Amino acid sequence: MDDKDRILGFIRMRGPSLPTTIAKEIQADSFFVSAHLSELKGQGRIKISHIKVGGGSPLYYLPGQESQLQNFSENLGEKERKVYELLKEKKVLRDSKLVPVFRAAIRSLKDFAFPFTVNYRGNKEIFWKWYLISNEEAEKTVRGILGMKAEKKKETEKKKAEKPEDTKEAAQEAAKKSSNFYGDVNEYFIQNKINVIEENIIRKNSDMEFIVDVPSAVGSLRYFVKAKSKKRVNDGDLSSVFIRAQTKRLPALFLGKGKLTKKAEEMLEKEFKGMQFKGV
Repeated sequence: MDDKDRILGFIRMRGPSLPTTIAKEIQADSFFVSAHLSELKGQGRIKISHIKVGGGSPLYYLPGQESQLQNFSENLGEKERKVYELLKEKKVLRDSKLVPVFRAAIRSLKDFAFPFTVNYRGNKEIFWKWYLISNEEAEKTVRGILGMKAEKKKETEKKKAEKPEDTKEAAQEAAKKSSNFYGDVNEYFIQNKINVIEENIIRKNSDMEFIVDVPSAVGSLRYFVKAKSKKRVNDGDLSSVFIRAQTKRLPALFLGKGKLTKKAEEMLEKEFKGMQFKGV
């Protein structure tokens, strides 16, 4: 039996394990054990956790042993542990209903929280499902959540219909409800595997700030992100964001629904080097 077979046998018996523990138990050099683990991971024969244990090392486990990762949940941070327990209990959480600190924390629970997007009444809604439930169960739960929401909305609309409203104000309110810029921004983060560290909602669905970790070939890079739903982004908008990012000593990423003015494009290229603009 070679070292790789012994490693697989040990993990099969003990469940998710640290490389140092594996090396000690099979009495092999830790360097070679790490190399074997990397090879087995590349072959899809084992998985690696996002959660870190002890001195910051991930766990290695076999497909089918995912449920055993719960045994290591005490290694989560305080905020992550709270939202972990909430998701474990509820099975599905609606992102927009979470408090900001939980919205940030749940994005780091990559082993336990899986995001998915639902189109509802013209808006994109982000939900999180407990990692051990099926997609069918998650969809059923979401239908229940949105169904209850729809009933409440019908009652509200019925009450409003009993009272005359100014047409202009009603149109403005409808426009606000149809806007879901926050959902678009979060979907951009999810699609690009960007981890939100901090979140500050300045104006709901129109002006937000984030501190995020962006994956790259050399590891995660921390960015200051400004998200604005303006139709036209001018050089003044870019300048204020660039300065704010400088005070935090972070590179800047501007997310917007609109387009840059011609002057803003020139300034972005010449003056605000290192700053990025992305449409969402």
